[in-house]
Amino acid sequence: MLNWLGIKPSYSRPRVSDDNAFAEALFKTAKYRPEYPKRGFADLEEARRWAADFVHWYNHEHRHSGIHYVTPAERHSGRDRAVLEARKAVYTLAMARCPSRWNGRGIGNRDRHEQVTLNPERDAVFSTAPTEVMERHSA
Repeated sequence: MLNWLGIKPSYSRPRVSDDNAFAEALFKTAKYRPEYPKRGFADLEEARRWAADFVHWYNHEHRHSGIHYVTPAERHSGRDRAVLEARKAVYTLAMARCPSRWNGRGIGNRDRHEQVTLNPERDAVFSTAPTEVMERHSA
């Protein structure tokens, strides 16, 4: 796609899904877990056990901001719908009980995103790119 658009690929750009930054961010999350061993792992099996536990925590317990603070497991199974609706009801009730606390901002967007992407602003650019490229080449 990049070549087709006349863009030279680079693998050192921020917010790009195939960039090393995503791996580094995940590694930082792993290293800052309280149970991460300060002196390393005793052997490969210990490292594998720790990694399996980390992956389970990351997918089943850790709430992700990009999907409105539900877990990936809740999102993939569809259970996030009930969680988000219940959360929205709590916020709506809290705002009704004490509207001055909300400073006119309302409860914000508590709805489920039907589509989740890593770079939504970039996706919008790419969705219009073929038309623009075609127009540029036909002029």
